[in-house]
Amino acid sequence: MLKVRVIPTLLWKGVGLVKGIGFDSWRRVGPVLPAVKVYNTRDVDELILVDITANGSLQPPDIESVSDFADECFVPFTVGGGVREVTHMQQLLRAGADKVSINTAAHERPELITEAARRFGAQCVVVSIDARREGDGWRCYSHSGKQACIVDPVSWAREVVARGAGEILLTSIDRDGTMQGYDLALVEQVVRAVQVPVIASGGAGNYEHMRQAVQEAGASAVAAASMFHFTEQTPAAAKAALAAVGIAVRSAYTPPA
Repeated sequence: MLKVRVIPTLLWKGVGLVKGIGFDSWRRVGPVLPAVKVYNTRDVDELILVDITANGSLQPPDIESVSDFADECFVPFTVGGGVREVTHMQQLLRAGADKVSINTAAHERPELITEAARRFGAQCVVVSIDARREGDGWRCYSHSGKQACIVDPVSWAREVVARGAGEILLTSIDRDGTMQGYDLALVEQVVRAVQVPVIASGGAGNYEHMRQAVQEAGASAVAAASMFHFTEQTPAAAKAALAAVGIAVRSAYTPPA
């Protein structure tokens, strides 16, 4: 079994980082580069950076800035936002990203997933699935949560994996920024549908929420933003808490005596 990863998520808008609730009501967090440097020292397994400006304005990825961030990032680095072509993915990987996340472009042209997996390997291709509850189920959304798609997240997860995605970043729009816990039912259904790692995202507020996502819903990794930005909780302590209940993590934090 793969060891569980704890992954801070950085949402990049314009000149700095932001965090909102339900993909809206953005609150400034601070500049990107200092955050990357801080997380380098905090026992994180990976970092995810999403350029939400590029997502909303149809801009291509800011390769120069990503290169600057990657130069200071010493953990695996996933970058998303504005990616619409294989060329964009190639540029990001050359700039220092280890993986590239796509969402809107995957819905608009699913063939992109296969093209990218064949060219760079499935391990580099992360498909981001943003889902909102509708009735007894969920619906996928693109364009930073603004445009409803015709597909549900479970069916879409099966399709993107069949097309070559090596990992899924699954975000509950309803839980995003609330710190009230992951949508465990959503995570569990997607995990059961595919054979690739699923990163649970949207709603983490404490270490117990992370335990639930792993032990109860089967997530391979847990992502969090508000929990790390706005509380005293840390990735290292999160891994210590997970290790304490028997979850295998990449490196268990041992607090000083």
